Amino acid sequence: MKVTTILDPTREEEVVIYARERNELVEKIEQLVVEKPAELVGFNGDTATILDYVKVYRFTVENGKVYAVEGTKRYLIRRRLYQLEQQMPSCFVKINQSCLANIKYIARFEAVFTGTLRVVFKNGETDYVSRRNLKQIKERFGL
Repeated sequence: MKVTTILDPTREEEVVIYARERNELVEKIEQLVVEKPAELVGFNGDTATILDYVKVYRFTVENGKVYAVEGTKRYLIRRRLYQLEQQMPSCFVKINQSCLANIKYIARFEAVFTGTLRVVFKNGETDYVSRRNLKQIKERFGL
């Protein structure tokens, strides 16, 4: 991989990556460049916990409330899903209208007889890719 650095104090800083395919190196470079999102505060009963977005498996909407799922723990998040989608790095992808998934914690995809995909996370939970997001997911993962 070639690296070119151009110093120009008159221009806004920008990083452009040319790659043949998305791989681990490209994702690490993106993580270094992208600012860390604002701190995430999750609530579990009376306890407020600062969450590290890297450890979050997915954000999901249940009964009109947004939850962060971290392993087997669930934390109430006082933000909307679309706000989280704008703040999260590229390792998060919207799989349906109520779920924003961290691709690092997706164990596998299973084809369902209805023509869609079931997402199985490493903690054993499942969700489905909506028809609206199916093309994007297939392109992203080369399915």
